[in-house]
Amino acid sequence: MRAVVQRVSQAGVVVGEKEVGAIEDGLLVLLGVEEGDGKTDLDYMVKKVIGLRVFEDADGKMNLSVRDVGGKLLVVSQFTLLGDVRKGNRPSFIQAADPQLGNQLYEEFCSEIRTQGVAVETGQFRAMMSVSLVNEGPVTILLDSRKLF
Repeated sequence: MRAVVQRVSQAGVVVGEKEVGAIEDGLLVLLGVEEGDGKTDLDYMVKKVIGLRVFEDADGKMNLSVRDVGGKLLVVSQFTLLGDVRKGNRPSFIQAADPQLGNQLYEEFCSEIRTQGVAVETGQFRAMMSVSLVNEGPVTILLDSRKLF
């Protein structure tokens, strides 16, 4: 599983002309599911996203998590995070999970975050989405469950 996590003061997702998800003060998570991902990858990603200390404390140090600050998550499925351009300029997506597995783990990720007490808004799986955000910092973190060590 791969994720791009951005600290935002606002973020939203529009499908067609309808806003399907929006947050203020939290994290935008672009989540890609890789073929072969499972419970271990899911647990790792949930723990990392919830625990990321990317919000400033009273001393101005990034020392607080999204839960600590009462923030929310906007989670957007993004298989293109698995795009491989090592052999040319057109991305190959053969490492991306099939849509059934991708959707299952995406939904489980969102559900598990909610059980951890953090509010979650979402995009729409397999839809053409317009994502907008105001990245604060800017703070952007890359996570990959396959690169644990």
